[in-house]
This record gives sequence, structure tokens and C-alpha cells, in this order.
Amino acid sequence: MVLLAACTCKPCLRLSPSTDSAQSKGALCIVAGAGAGAEPWCQLGSEQRAHPCQHSSSLRAGGVAGHMGCCLGTPWHQDLSLGCTGEECDSCCPDSPVLLPCWDRLQRTAAEHRGKWWREKTMASGEARALEPSDPATEAAEGSLDPSSVLLAVREGFPPEISLFFSVESRSSRCLNSQLQEVARKKLWALESDDRDICALFKELSARLVCMQAQEDRFLLTFKTIEEVWKFSTYLTLGYVGSCLEQLLFDQEYWLNCALMEDTEIRVTVDEDRLATIYMGLLLQEGNFFSKVVPGVWQLEQEGEEGLQLCKNELIHVKNVGEESKWEGMSLLTGQRGLVPVTALEPIPHPFYQWFLKNYAVNFGICQEISETTSQPIVKGRCTATEDHRGAAWDELSFSKGDSIEVIGFLIPGLPWFVGKSLSSESIGFVPTRYINPEACEPLEKGLVFLSEEEKSPLLRIPCNGGEQHFTTLLGDLARTDITSVYRLDGFEPTPMFPKVPSEAVLHGCKDIQLLQSWEEVNGLATTSTSELSSPGSESAPAMLEDVLLEKLDDFEDPKFFIDLNAGHMEDADVFNPILTFLNQESYVPSFQILYDLSFSFLNSTFYGFSDEDELVLYLEMSRNWAKRTHSVWAHVRLCFLLGKLCLKKVKFSQARVYFEEAMSILDRGFGDLPLLAALHVNLASIYLKQNMKHKFSSLLGKTLALLVCLPDRSFSSENELEVMIYTLREAIAVGNAPLEARVCFLIVKLFLQLGKNDEVLPFTEHLQCLTTTLLSPDTSSAPLDATPILSYLYDKKYLPHIALASARLFVPSAIKGAPTPIWRAGFILQNTSKLLGSQLERSGIPALACFYLKQALHFSCETRAVAIQRTLCAILSRMYLQHGVLDGAVCYAATAVTLSRLMSEEEAFESSLSLGWMYLLNSQPGPAADIMWQLLRSLHGTDSVTQGGAVHNLLAIALKGEGQVQKAAENYIQALHKAKETGNRRNQAIALANLGQLSLSRRASQLSELYLLQSAQLYAELQGSEDLEMELVQVLHWLAQAMVIRQRMEGGKLCYELALVFALKWHNVRSQLHITESLCHFYSKVSPNLQACITYHEHWVSLAQQLQDREMEGNVHQTLSQLYQALGTSETLRQSLDCTKQSLRIFIDLEETAKAAEAWLQAGRLYYLMQEDELVEMYFQAAIQTALKSENFSLAMDLYEKAGDTFFNGSRNRDRAVEFYRGGAVPLARKLKAIKTELRLFNKLAELQIGLQGYEKALEFATLAARLSIRVGDQLQELVAFHRLATVYYFLHMYEMAEDCYLKTLALRPPLLQCSGEALYYSKVYCHLGNLTLHKLKDEQDAAAYFLLALAAATELGDQELQDLIHAKLADIPGTLQGPEGTPGCATYRPRWLSEGGHVV
Repeated sequence: MVLLAACTCKPCLRLSPSTDSAQSKGALCIVAGAGAGAEPWCQLGSEQRAHPCQHSSSLRAGGVAGHMGCCLGTPWHQDLSLGCTGEECDSCCPDSPVLLPCWDRLQRTAAEHRGKWWREKTMASGEARALEPSDPATEAAEGSLDPSSVLLAVREGFPPEISLFFSVESRSSRCLNSQLQEVARKKLWALESDDRDICALFKELSARLVCMQAQEDRFLLTFKTIEEVWKFSTYLTLGYVGSCLEQLLFDQEYWLNCALMEDTEIRVTVDEDRLATIYMGLLLQEGNFFSKVVPGVWQLEQEGEEGLQLCKNELIHVKNVGEESKWEGMSLLTGQRGLVPVTALEPIPHPFYQWFLKNYAVNFGICQEISETTSQPIVKGRCTATEDHRGAAWDELSFSKGDSIEVIGFLIPGLPWFVGKSLSSESIGFVPTRYINPEACEPLEKGLVFLSEEEKSPLLRIPCNGGEQHFTTLLGDLARTDITSVYRLDGFEPTPMFPKVPSEAVLHGCKDIQLLQSWEEVNGLATTSTSELSSPGSESAPAMLEDVLLEKLDDFEDPKFFIDLNAGHMEDADVFNPILTFLNQESYVPSFQILYDLSFSFLNSTFYGFSDEDELVLYLEMSRNWAKRTHSVWAHVRLCFLLGKLCLKKVKFSQARVYFEEAMSILDRGFGDLPLLAALHVNLASIYLKQNMKHKFSSLLGKTLALLVCLPDRSFSSENELEVMIYTLREAIAVGNAPLEARVCFLIVKLFLQLGKNDEVLPFTEHLQCLTTTLLSPDTSSAPLDATPILSYLYDKKYLPHIALASARLFVPSAIKGAPTPIWRAGFILQNTSKLLGSQLERSGIPALACFYLKQALHFSCETRAVAIQRTLCAILSRMYLQHGVLDGAVCYAATAVTLSRLMSEEEAFESSLSLGWMYLLNSQPGPAADIMWQLLRSLHGTDSVTQGGAVHNLLAIALKGEGQVQKAAENYIQALHKAKETGNRRNQAIALANLGQLSLSRRASQLSELYLLQSAQLYAELQGSEDLEMELVQVLHWLAQAMVIRQRMEGGKLCYELALVFALKWHNVRSQLHITESLCHFYSKVSPNLQACITYHEHWVSLAQQLQDREMEGNVHQTLSQLYQALGTSETLRQSLDCTKQSLRIFIDLEETAKAAEAWLQAGRLYYLMQEDELVEMYFQAAIQTALKSENFSLAMDLYEKAGDTFFNGSRNRDRAVEFYRGGAVPLARKLKAIKTELRLFNKLAELQIGLQGYEKALEFATLAARLSIRVGDQLQELVAFHRLATVYYFLHMYEMAEDCYLKTLALRPPLLQCSGEALYYSKVYCHLGNLTLHKLKDEQDAAAYFLLALAAATELGDQELQDLIHAKLADIPGTLQGPEGTPGCATYRPRWLSEGGHVV
């Protein structure tokens, strides 16, 4: 049982788990409010889920991910333990990565689990309690825990499942949005029946879905590999999981309501300890991971012990996990192998570190050149010397105590050197960090932390195949329309349309569009140049992938050198004079960049005339020799560097090392060309690293790092620099130097992107984004480095559409030059949403999910005054709203597009105006549409635009038809048809003819309509088949089928319907299929009944509803299909009917449609009765009734009781069971609801039932009550039926006088004059029955004769000769009756007749 206790962490309730349940630890209670007194809103079994504080990880869609490693003592996450201390903490980091638990905490958890496991085992075996060990928690705290218990706990005790909870919250109120939570829950219920989409999503998120529990708002997940846990925890940290769920759980109405969508976030919560423990279990299972030596333990463990010697902060690569107290490991510091005590090790807590250390090994151990750091940030500016120092080499700066030293680049804590400039001597050199005080330095600006502003911009550039220009072109293609050249069918939109979204919030959002400035500003745009009206992002896309992270250099003329080794004057110094002069400059010039860059640009630009690289090498060697002779030091150094680079290109590392060492040996003043100095150091260090030259590498590493990581915006010179950065990152991880880790990770990402290694760069980019999130203080106001555009691009390349879409949605565009804009984001989201739909963007239409981002792009283009892209976005938004049924929004944006297009060209204005008119027509506003068409016709007067004129006449005719001007509409259709014939456009001819046919059909001229529509269909048949053409043909065939059905040509109508469905199936157009299928179902059920065909099309209707994810439609069609199967009546079809009913039942329960669910329960019970499975019948009936009673729908419950009783009443088995449902259930509810007519009907049924069961005494009771109620109702027909049935009961009870009186009462209720033949027949039969009763039962011949004579009179009135003959025979058996009425004797006896003589007492 989980207890809720008070918590000082204000935003949440804290969890206080009981110690006797390991499973309850970390259970969550999400609270629907942030303040005190908030009530828990959901239950998980007996445990309440609360906002996690201590043992859970909570992340929000929208990039706000909270409480993952909640209280990290400093922004450098040095405290790697999990969880929040429960104390209020201003530095609580919202987005920290999921880490592994500390070893001591894992041991305590293991001890608790071991104690519970031991107790259970002891109780099961019956062993004495005296053998139970001491308290395991105390034992663990005292350090006497057997390490094997840790393995036992992790390997056996913790199941590899974890619960992921979600809650839908409002950003503004920070409270649960219960309405949207219920919407999401219903969507999950729908997904439970078909979980392919949700399984695909979690597979992409590197998790395996075990099950969904919609009622508890959670998913149960599991993991099988270490990488799965690592990737999933990364996606949690980056906020992708909540964003992906948002994409899955909400429909178009949510996405179209931009205000609601912007205020909503999905918060996901996991048990952080459980996730970390699962990861630990998988690590131990693999037995190959990295650990850090525990401070304070390693000294005690190795005293007097033989084995691996341990050092502080040492990393140990655990090679083998056994069951003993020591594990086999290898030191990353010394490379030695040996046994290591388990208690002296703590696994490295971050999954990324485990992956990185395992996959990026180096040839030797750590050099310990980097020291750990506290919370000191990276700084720049000036610092003060604390001691005197005399440089030991030419490159070291000498200074005195108190001197001011300017930092060149950055000063990164933990590094031994940085590059500085003495303000007194103006000299530059390496400065040892231990001799300076950095307090006077300035930290980097908030939001930067580990990079400069100049470095930030290039990182955000996207390669050309996913950049701004690409998506600007995509948006332009989406906005393109053929409305000026292709006619439109009346009311038919060629793009796919979805059901209307009547949300008032959506419609209100469309009406209040603030796109343009005032009219003065709009008119001012007309004078803007064409270049200014172009896309704002067209210049930001780099042309090559190598340019992603490089600033474009200013244009200048680079020197070029011709190489001719065949010339005879190669020994002439004048030949090499130009190159030596160029290369011997002491300081850096921009022309040197092509010599130092990563792509060997000098091979194609600086030198020419050589046939292969060997000739160039020979030329450079000869130049180097002349540089030696002439003592041209700088030329000598640069030539050695170029020769070394060419050797590296050919993987000749030893030769390259010789050249680089030669360059370093002669260099005595190198800070004038820092790029060259850095390139020499880094390339030489990388070769030492490759060739396992540890001593040389260690001596060079300190200064190399100062040049590699401390100089901002430095260009890479070689791919081999990656080796040094990988080594540096390993050492930063080992000592816990987070600032250096972030800086090096940034450089690795930069280099990988420049090399085009998309697969390798992704993990580092994700880690960099996590570091960016965790290293920033919560109160930072400036924008951090946001790598989400790069991540989105990389996810897209790996075809992870859910994650790519989530990443792009979380991206917040900034004002950084060259960074992706809202236009890029909108285009990227459109493209990836279409991938989720599994079709091309043009075919799938504009997804509603892109609505908010398209509007953001529109707002951005308004700010940049880019009219062309504004018009494009307005056209796309208009089309999107049209497709989703929000026609007011479509009209509004189309009108704005018209205003914008007038600033561009007449052609654009004409197209936009025509589109606006069409929107008006689709929105049933023919008046404004007609006004626009008349204006366009006047503008075309005197031009030769035949096709455009035809398009206008066609739309004008549709508008006139809507206004009721049929004659003018027909005339304009004829003109449109003539213009189409004039241009030879058969498609437009077919559309004009079809519109004429529809006009005729609307005026009930079905024969003329059929003629036009047949001509149209023939023209379509002659055209080349394409999707647009055949979708139009589907509509034409549908109209033609309606015309044929009206003319009773059923076979032709059926053929047209089914042919239309064939074309819709061909192009997988679900909406068209649905439209035609509905018509076919009606045709085969009402017009031309065919039960089997009707079943076939209803089954297809079900599949279409599933494709559209319309659960309500699916449930209703399942119900209809169930009734159709039941009508067939076979055992097999009854089983199919039951399956359909259960499907609809499941859907109605998910949708909380109580009435429909109850009816489905009842229908299932009926079917079980027909299938003679009586043991299930009443169970389903009771489920139906209880469903209605729980919702307090007593009227429904009464109907269900009656219908359940009817099943037995009308059946052939267990008819007596109807009494319980009628008398015990329906009657009390009828009395409660004062439903007298229902109560009367029920007692009539009860009486009839008891008569059939020969329970005449009970029948008398029910019939008497029915007679009384019939008098109260005041309906003579109901009263007649009740008294007739009462008479029948009296007859069966041998109470003949009462029976006679009741029969007479029924006759008294009828009018004296016969109204119809039916009344005459009733009179005749009742009097015959009275005659038989009095003659044979009462022995009264006189009354019997009188009754027979009355019956004869009624039969004579009826004209039924057979009945008359029968009555004559009866009369013949009574003596004296044939003498005539005057001879009939009087009544022998007098019998009281209370009812028939006016009495009302029953």
C-alpha cells in the first residue's frame, strides 16, 4: 500500500512507499492541480498515482521534461544519484538524462528485495524463523552485504516491465485537462482492438509494448537490449515521448484548434528507479560494462590484497561478472587486467557513457592531463597571474605575479593550458592555468555555456536536400491549383475531404485572422522589389553538405601555382620564388584557409598542371628543399604541413609524423598563424595516438587541447582530429569534467556533420542536446543551443517519422542568421506527417497537425514582408480547412490570398479569385460566388482566354443554380461546354455535360439527366486514366445511377454504383468508397432487396470505418450487419451475427455510449437464445440492464427488461423466464416512471403468457390488473383487448357467467353501427362464442339462440356464406329457433351482468 505524505517540493505531492513492498516503490499519483489540497484523479489498483517527486521521471511534450534526476546539485550534474531529496530546490533541472542508480542505493534495494525473497522462500519451505537473517537494509548500510545478492536482485527480482503514465495538462493553468484526458483515453480504447499504430510508435521509440491500460492511462513497456533502454531514456529526456503520444492520441479537431493545442501538453511519467534497474540488469546480464572506482573505498579494498591496483577516478572496464565478490576488469588508466572488489566499483551512471566507452576505444590508458572540475563555467576575457612564471619553451608565455593576461578564446576549467596574451608585453603564448586567477574573467553568455555566438549559427544550418529552399518549393507545389484550366463538378472537390469539424473554437479561430498590416502597409508592399517578395529563406540553404558548419568566406582571388616538372630549370630558385614568398608570410591570411581545410581544397585551387598527386608531392618536396636553403621558416613549416596532410590522405602515418615533427622543430614563433599551429598539434597528436606513442602523446596533449577546444570557430584540418577529440571525451568522462565534455561533444558533432557521417553523429547530437538542456540554469532568458533541426534531419534520414516529427515540433525558431525558420519547420512537418500516413503529401492532403505551424510560418512571412510565401501559405491553409470541413476558415484564407495576389500579378489575382469563388460555392454561398464570377467575366472581356472563360462560366452556372436561376445556369453550362469544345478539352466537356445532367436531375428531368450523364461517362472512358479523372468519373457514375434508379432501371443503376466503387477501390480513395458503399447498402436493402449483397457491402463499410478510425460509425455498421446476419437464420450466420454484436459492444463501451452498449448486450443475449446457449442468455441480459441502471437511465432499463422478457415470451423454450423480467423488473420501473401504457402492455403480456403456460389463476390476476389499467388509459381499443383476454381467462377457469359478462363488455365498447368488415367479423365470432358458451356451459338455449342470431346478422352483413352456414347449423341444433324471432322463447334464467350493463368495477 502506498501512503501519501507531505512534501516540501511545492509543485507536487510526494510519495512515501511502505517498506514491505518493493513493487510499490516509485508508484505515482498524478494530481490534477499544482496547489495544496489537489485531489488525485485516477486510481491504479489500490495505489494512487501522484505527481512524482522522489522516484519517478516526468516529461512533457513540448520540450518541458521534468524531474528526471531531479535535484542535481550543480549545473554540471556532478551528483549522479537519482531522485529528488524532497527539499525545495531552485536549481532543479527539468530535463536531465536518465541515469543509473548509485551502487549503494542499488545494494539497499537489492537487500530489501533479498529479505523479502528469503522470507517468502523460508515460509514456503517451512524452515524455522530463527534461521532468518538480520534486517537486510541494516546489513546493507553496515557494508556487510554479499554482492551476489545484488546480482540476485537485479537478475531475478525485478521484472523487465515498466509503466509509462501520461496525463494531458493545460500549460496556462498547470492543471489536468479532464476533457482532453477522456478524449485520449477513448482513443487508447480504440487502439486496443488494433494496436499496430501504437506498437509501431513504441518500436520507433526503442521500447516494446506489452499492453495498454486505457482506464489507468498507462502503457506497460519492456526492453530486451541495453541500447533500447538507452535510446528510450534519451527520447524521454528530449521530450519526444509525450510529443509522439500527442500526435497519436488526438484527432483533427484538436489540431485545428490552435489555441487549445498551444495550451496543451502531454506529461509522461516513468519510475526512474525501475528504468535504471532494468538497465543495470541488462548490463550485468551482458557482463561487459564500465565502472568508476568509488572514492574512499578503493584504498581500503586494496590494502593487503593482490589484484588490480586502483587509483582515484579510475575507470574500470568490467570484463566478466561472476557470482563471487570480485569481478574481472581492466584499468583504462594503465591497461592492466585483474580482479576488482565489487564494493569498490560503481557503474558509470549515464547510458551514453557506457555506449561511448565501449564503441570508441583507444590504444592506451588515460594520461591524466585533465583534472576534474566543480561548478566553474567556461570563461573568457582577462585574468590575473598569481605567481611569477618563466616559459620553458618558445611557445610558453612568461609573466609576473599580478600581470593581466587576456584569454585568447576560452579558458576551460580542468585543462592545464590556455592561449593567452600578456597585456604588458603584447606577446602571446601558452599559459599554465595553475598560475592564474580566473575570477576576473567573464562566463560565456547565458544560453551559450560552451560555445561562442559565431559557432552557434553554422550548427543550425541544414543540408540542401532538407533545407529552407527545399521546403519552400514543397509549399509552392502544395499551393498550386488547376482551377483556371480545369472545370469543377458541381459540389465535388477533387482533393480528399474529411468530415466537418463543427467546433466553435476552431471556427472562431478562423474568423479572427490577423495576417496583414493595415491597407496602407499592404499597398506599400506593391512597390517592393521582386527579390524582396521572394521566400525569406531562399538564401540560407548551403549548396553542399560540407558547408553545413562553415561560414562562407568572402570572395577574393586566391593565388595559383602552375607545376611543370618537365621544365629544365627546376634547379632555378626563381621558379620557386612565388610559392615561397606566398607561404613565408608570418601571420595568417585568408588565402591560407584552403591549405588547412578538411576537404583538401588546395588540390583543385592553389596548384594546377599536375597529372597526379605524386607530381604535386615531388613539387612540394623540391619547394621544401629551397625553403631550407633560403631559411624561409614559415614557408618551410607550411610545406611540411602540406606534405604531412597528403601523407595522411594516403594513410602513411609514419611519413606524415616525420613531416609534422620537422615542422614543429623549426617553428619558433607560431602564434601569428594560430590555425596552422593548431593543425600541427592536433594532427601530430592524432598520429601519436594511432601509433600508441603514449609518452609523446602525453607531452603534447595539454597544449593540443588548448588549441583544439579553446579556440572558437576554428576550422578542422583533418579527419584524424576526431581521434584526439574521442580521447579527450573519454578523459572528460573519467574525471567528470562536464564543461569540457560538452565542448568536445559539440566539436565532434560539428566534425561528423562536416564529414557527412549521419549515422555516427546522431548519438553525439542527442547527447549534446541533453547536455544543452541540463547545463543551462532554469532562469536563463536567452535561447540555448537548439540542435533539434539537425536531429530532425537525422531522424528523417533514418526514417523515424514519429521522432522526426516530434523533434521538429519541439523546435523553436530563433532570429539567428542562417538558422531554420518557421517556414522550414512547417514544410518539414508536412513532409513527415505524410510519411506517417504512408502516402505522398499531394495524395494525403494537408494534415490538420500542420495547422499551427503553417500559421506560425505565415506570421513569420508577414514580419519579413514576403508576399509570395504569404499567398502560398494562405492558399495551403484554405485548402487544409476545406479538406477538414471547416469551410468558413477555407473562405477566410482564400479571401486573404486574393488580397495578397493583387500585389503580385493579374494572373495570380485571377487564380486566387476563382479559388475564392469555388470556396463560396462549397460553403453554400452562391451569391458572393456569382458576384466574383461576374467581375471575372468582365475582366476577360476582349481577351482570348477561352479556357479561363469556360472555367468562369462553369462556376457561374453552379452559383446561379444555387440561387435558383435554372435557365441562366443552363445557358452558362452550355457556354462552358462550347468553350471546352472550342479548345478540344474533352475533360472539361465531360464535366460540363455532367453538370448539365446534375442540373436536370435536380429538376426531376431524369431522362434528360441520364442522356447528359451517359455522354459525360463516355468522354471520361476515352480519356487517359489518372486518379483525378477517375475520381470525377466516380461522381458522374453516382449521379447516373441515381437517374437510372428514378427511372426504375435497376440493373443499370446497380452497374453504375458498382463500377463507381471499382474506380474508388483502384485509387484507394476511402472517402469515395464510403460514399458509394452507403448508396449500395441502401440500394440492396430498400430499392432492390438482396440480403447477401447487402451483407457484403456492409462488411466493406466496416473496413472503411476502420481505415478512417471512425469508431462510432464502425459500431453502428456492426450493429446493422449483425441484424442482417441474424435474418439469414442459419447457425453459422447466427455466430457471425454474434461476432458483429460483440465488436459493436466493445466499441460502444470504449466510446462510453451507454445506451448503445446496453442494446448490444441485449442483442448478444438474444443471439445466444437463438443459438440455444441458454446458460449465457440471462448473463448478457443482466449486463445490459445493469449498464442502464448504473447510468440511472431508468427508462432504458425498463425497455431492456421488457425486451429481455420478449425474447422468452416469443420463444419456444423457457417461456416462464419472461415473468421475472416483466413482473420483477419492468413493472416496478414502469410504476416509478408512471408509464401507464407500458405497464398495461406488460400485464397483457403476462396474462397471455400465463394462459399459454396454463397458469390460469395468475393469468386472472394479471388480466384483471390489465383491465383496470385499460380503463385508466381511456383507450377503448386497449380496454376491449384487456376485457376480451379477461373473458378468456374466466372461461378457462370455468367461471362462465363472468366470461359471458366480459365478452358482452367488449361488444359494448364497439360502436352500434358496424364501421368495417373487420368489426363485423369480430361481432360474428364473439356472438358465436357466446352462443356456444351459453348453450353448452350455461345450458341456456334461449340466450344461445339469441347470440347465434346476432352472429348470423353480423355474418350476413359481412357476406361470408361459409360462416352463415355454420351458424345456421348451430341454430338448427336448438329446438324452435327456426320458427323465427317471434317464436323464440324468453330467457330461462336471469344472470347479473355488472360490466356489460354499465358497471365499472373490475
